[in-house]
Amino acid sequence: MQNNLLKNKSVLITAGPTREAIDPVRFISNHSSGKMGYAIAQQFLEQGANVTIVSGPVCLQLQHPNLEIVQVNSAAEMYLACCHYFETTDIAVFAAAVADYRPEKVYSQKIKKHSDGFNIKMVKNTDIACEFGKIKNSRQVSVGFALETNDELAHAIGKLERKNFDMVILNSMNDAHATFGYDTNKITLLKRDSGLVEFPLKTKKEVAADIVESIKDFLTTVEKQAEQENVFEYESMFW
Repeated sequence: MQNNLLKNKSVLITAGPTREAIDPVRFISNHSSGKMGYAIAQQFLEQGANVTIVSGPVCLQLQHPNLEIVQVNSAAEMYLACCHYFETTDIAVFAAAVADYRPEKVYSQKIKKHSDGFNIKMVKNTDIACEFGKIKNSRQVSVGFALETNDELAHAIGKLERKNFDMVILNSMNDAHATFGYDTNKITLLKRDSGLVEFPLKTKKEVAADIVESIKDFLTTVEKQAEQENVFEYESMFW
């Protein structure tokens, strides 16, 4: 059963950075390459899943008959794109590095150097994973990422609870060769109600395989619980 567990499952993955425009030629972004999200997508595809990647701007290519890639730029665009897919999604993996804030005003013309400096007022973006955590049903699996620079475990646990994740993948900026741009990664995996598992530094392909196997284990538990609920509902009809 494990080998076919992901066949025809609907998987939504966010990947890459977002870009928040300042003016027509400038934007605020981050160093995310999207490599981790795309590697996870590849693992799901190889096991028969139907995958949608909502991708920020990346220099990556992935092709497969069961793959749809939706290209976006801003956090707002990423959120709206995910809204089209989340309701029918079995597994959601929020791997994108989404900007927490955006400029309140986007200038229609390029800002000129009229003074020694200027200020940009920032406003908060929609927390994409948090919003979908509010409407996630018991049969959906939601996985998030936490890239931290300090108090890593505490922040990851906070995300697990606040965003209603079933699993959080923790990265630390303090680990060498394990963050933006590298082909390797080092993760700690936190599952709801079952502690954490630390993995050594591996290639992102290997890390993706570990993540997908962990999701499959969790999905097996979810489906068993769903079967038990269905049996209980059926039997209660005769009580």
